[in-house]
Amino acid sequence: MPRVRQSPCNEIGERSLTEFSRHAGFPDLSDRFLPQLRWNLAFLAENKTVRSKRFGIPAEAKSVRYPIRLLRYWFGYHLIRQEAKSLGYPLEVAEIGVHSGQMLEFLRSGPDRIDLAKWTAVDAVMLREKLLKAGYNDFFEANIEDPLFDLPDDYQVAVLLHILEHLFEPESALQKIARRIRPGGALIGGFPVLPQPLAKLRQRRVRKTAAPMGHVSVFSPARVKRMAKFCGLQLEFLSGAFLVRSKGSPLENSALWARFNLLWGAIFPGWPGEIYWLMRKPT
Repeated sequence: MPRVRQSPCNEIGERSLTEFSRHAGFPDLSDRFLPQLRWNLAFLAENKTVRSKRFGIPAEAKSVRYPIRLLRYWFGYHLIRQEAKSLGYPLEVAEIGVHSGQMLEFLRSGPDRIDLAKWTAVDAVMLREKLLKAGYNDFFEANIEDPLFDLPDDYQVAVLLHILEHLFEPESALQKIARRIRPGGALIGGFPVLPQPLAKLRQRRVRKTAAPMGHVSVFSPARVKRMAKFCGLQLEFLSGAFLVRSKGSPLENSALWARFNLLWGAIFPGWPGEIYWLMRKPT
């Protein structure tokens, strides 16, 4: 297992957040104002699961305490955690585009127990052996781009992390998933992001050169909002993730640096990087 380097900034990172936001002129942090700035970050520092040989992130990212690369799963974990807390009973979840199963493995490594009634892995190519090792036991092998695609059941939550950018018609795919989410349920997702003018230009370019299973759709915050409206969903949460990411950088040993990146992403969700969101199906 890679050795995790220590940093004196870890001791002040969590404590300094509230002071930093106050001096910067922001309101007092609360669950309604930038909740991601209050979410538990400390469990990343010594998380054995993400530093195991099986967990699919670069060794350089595993060598630091707060890898920015892990924020994709960190956002997913906390948004799912909030759903479970709100409902008060075990969740039924469909994860679209599971690949080798990092999301569920990360979720189970978190500090809060999240009770699950069912977690269905959905993918066009199912890596069953790897997924079984990661804790998955319910599988639905199907191509979401098939016009006849339909989930096998209704769910309270759908997870779509870094899948929609691989689809030529992501809005239509999201609409298919939304049909199977129960009223009041949530769709949680994320993908790379660019400002709107750059996103349109970039999409035209990548569609000419994309390799099989590569990125063919490019997103901006404005497009995320349009997607929610197109699918009849309410956009409840939207945030960028970071200012800059450099795997293995000594800066990523600092909780304060991680929080600063989260603050930057919250203020500038269209900054080139990644964006995460939660859309709710009306009751």
